[in-house]
This record gives sequence, C-alpha cells and structure tokens, in this order.
Amino acid sequence: MNSITHATTRLSGTRMILAMLMWLVPVAPTLASMPQTPTESVRSTIEDVIRILNNEQWKQAERLAERRQEIERVVRQRVSYEDMAKQALGLQWLTLAERERQEFVDLFVQLVRDSFAGKIDAYADERVLYLSEQRYDRIAEVRTKLSGRKTDTLLDFRMAERAGMWLVYDVVIDGASLVQNYHAQFASILRNASYPVLVKKMQEKTLVVKTFEAVPTQ
Repeated sequence: MNSITHATTRLSGTRMILAMLMWLVPVAPTLASMPQTPTESVRSTIEDVIRILNNEQWKQAERLAERRQEIERVVRQRVSYEDMAKQALGLQWLTLAERERQEFVDLFVQLVRDSFAGKIDAYADERVLYLSEQRYDRIAEVRTKLSGRKTDTLLDFRMAERAGMWLVYDVVIDGASLVQNYHAQFASILRNASYPVLVKKMQEKTLVVKTFEAVPTQ
C-alpha cells in the first residue's frame, strides 16, 4: 500500500483546515516577551493569523508561498512539536537515539505541514468564542467554539508551559485528538511492519492521515 487512510471524518474538510489553522498560529511579536495566560496566548495568536489572512499584500499570487513560509516559521515558535511527536509515536520514542528523535520530529513537522499546506484561505470571517480555561500546574486546556454560518465546532487547545511560554501540544476538535489520530496511525504501522518502514513512508510522503477522525483515547 502506498498510503494509509482512516475512515471519512465527520467534520468537513474546510472546518478541519480551519481547526489546524487555529492550532498552527504565531504569537504576536509585541506580546512574545509579556507573561500571558493560556487563553491570552490562544487569543493573540488567532488574531495575528487573521491579520495575516486579511492582509491584501499577502494575498497576491506571487507572495502566497512567501506567506506560507512565514506562517511555518512562526508556528514553530508556538507549538511543542517534540512533545507532540513523542506522544504520537509512543513507547517507540524511548528506543531512539537522539539523532533518530530529531529526524522523527523533523519528519513529523513535514507531515503535518503537508497535510494542510495551501488550504488556509477564506477563514477570516469565522467567529471564535472563548469558553473556559483550566490549569493543572504547568498544563492547561483552553476550550473554544468556532461559530460558523452552518455549524459550530468545539476546539480544545492543550498546552504546556515551557520557559514561561504556553505551547500547544495537542488540539481536540469535537472530541477528536490530533495526537491520538497520529498515534493510532503510527501504532498500526509499527504493529504490522517496523519503525524503519514508518520512517520510510514519512520520507517518501506516502503516509496519509485523516487527522480529526475520532479514535479511542489511549
């Protein structure tokens, strides 16, 4: 098989992309050095990405690739990709050397990025409601709701405090966890094949993940 797929998700493709867009967002540079609550961090990043989407200069065809690269650059400052990749891989992570871990994180970032590249336009009109915030020491969860024209979607941002900054390590959409979906996919390959096979699929970009299909929590 050249690709591995899950069943069709109950969320529409556009709302999945919007959810990922909200997850993959930069922090406003002017606020980066100021202490923020988890909710303030989520709010400021969403506002910043909406500003980018509404910038007419960034909408020019010749600057779309440049805009995407800029988003990718700032995203890495606000997402704990190592935590995400480690949880998605599971126990296999413990067997990897440092060089292999870095390679896996880099491949994981590319996998997430390729899943949503070029699909982030036309979402600036969505209304975001901030429902609640819960903290457990250095872990937090910010619950929000996307209010769209036809339907609403619940979004939970799971965050960890790292060196004074709140970084996203998972996002849950209507009960479907990004990390759990990747973990289920990776575990299936590891169970039926091996870690080198998983890495090869990621390198060859033949691994396709339906990221927001609900899977059992592990």
